[in-house]
Amino acid sequence: MSEQTGTVLDLAEVAIVLAPEDDVAVATRDLRPGTVLRHGDAELTVATSVARGHKIALRPIAAGEAVRKYGQVIGRATSDVSPGAHVHAHNLGMDDGERELEIGVDRRATEPAAETRTFQGYRRSDGSWGTRNYIGIVTSVNCSASTARLIADQFRGRVLDELPHVDGVVALTHDTGCGLVPTSEGAQITRRTLRGYASHPNMAGLLVLGLGCEMLPAATLLDGLELREDLPVRTLTIQETGGIRKTVRAGVAAIEEMLPEVEALRREPAPASALVLGLNCGGSDGYSGITANPALGYASDLLVAQGGTSILAETPEVYGAEHLLLRRAVSQDVADRLVGRLRWWEDYAAAGGGTLDNNPSPGNKAGGLTTILEKSLGAIAKSGSSELVAVHEYAEKVTERGLTFMDTPGYDPVSVTGLVAGGANIVVFTTGRGSVLGCKPSPSIKVATNTEMFERMEEDMDLNAGRIVDGTATLEEVGTEIFERILAVASGETTVSEELDLGADEFVPWQLGTVT
Repeated sequence: MSEQTGTVLDLAEVAIVLAPEDDVAVATRDLRPGTVLRHGDAELTVATSVARGHKIALRPIAAGEAVRKYGQVIGRATSDVSPGAHVHAHNLGMDDGERELEIGVDRRATEPAAETRTFQGYRRSDGSWGTRNYIGIVTSVNCSASTARLIADQFRGRVLDELPHVDGVVALTHDTGCGLVPTSEGAQITRRTLRGYASHPNMAGLLVLGLGCEMLPAATLLDGLELREDLPVRTLTIQETGGIRKTVRAGVAAIEEMLPEVEALRREPAPASALVLGLNCGGSDGYSGITANPALGYASDLLVAQGGTSILAETPEVYGAEHLLLRRAVSQDVADRLVGRLRWWEDYAAAGGGTLDNNPSPGNKAGGLTTILEKSLGAIAKSGSSELVAVHEYAEKVTERGLTFMDTPGYDPVSVTGLVAGGANIVVFTTGRGSVLGCKPSPSIKVATNTEMFERMEEDMDLNAGRIVDGTATLEEVGTEIFERILAVASGETTVSEELDLGADEFVPWQLGTVT
């Protein structure tokens, strides 16, 4: 709903001020020019159209002056700004000033939950717990991708309808593996990602498939990896088996041999501490840092209180807000690892002719986000208030309990692929513009930041956090609802992504390194 010219309203009816020291408010509905807003003892007049999710100035701001939202600097004015003016890319730019980095000053040990919660999971022989029961086809090289898909396609529809305890057969295909220099960073990342999926607790069976002449051969992909005793594994190469048709027949036969064993598995009570939660966002908007992300942070804190694990990611999207994470770091080493990855990203972006403020995307800006500082401050809200106990490289196995961080790009499929490779057995994905993402073999719960998008895309969203702005639910209520949904989905409740059979094509390992 928009306001008519000349309308006089209390600011709180149409906008949110997130911190007392903020210079801007966030519109909760479309505002028309001429609308008069009462803010304390003052009045301000909306100067131009301001869309919901966008920022409006609360006071005069001089060119070059810092602009605050969330009580933090989100940029500097590039021209003089009058009260009531729309604050966005036309008058707000990046602030490159140094932020004070204090280590561990806001550490707060999480109190264990009074009640131990459980979910219904699949117990694995190594002590881990699965939330799903998949047979995975892990491909060592792109040359085996089509063959892997042909095999997986034989296990759709009625074939699996008769096997209710088998969630599916997923072909994990990718675009590399052949010309990679084996010792390169890119080859190590690819290998680590594939091994992470191969050993994932949501995998109940495994077929490793290669061509036969690649730099990352299928026969050696799992060398040195301690796979579970209860995980059936077969390895095939197309060249040795006799071509695509013979390999498809052999692959289908191998999986058919696994199916009775996988189907025989049953869910049983598992402690919530066995959950490893991937935290991710995509298609963010001006509401992301107000509704869905802090509500997810609340849910993450509830899981940490149960002894579980949460993994924050997307390094370019904590840039400029890292000082808040460092204040919760448990040690200098953890802080140094986070800062080291951020410096790597600065060099990486510069080598490509860009800067980290190339992010936000056009969609983010259309939703009201202006600078990477603003986007990052909203993004880290997914981490809640727990201590930061560890920082991991992309796709490294996460073994710590509590809040951790993984270095990933901000590109959603690549980021989530790293989280799942690191052991996330469930993912919550927040979105303001309407991202649609699955991530087999782990279920993905999608949370909308605003009601308008949720209602427009209700068949693609699991939960609406926009109710926080609407005034029909509190942040704590939505955070608790997210936590309860995590337990329900971990127990087998189907997400909308799973109903649409999404998650195979979104397997996208991060590609780096020399290809010869």
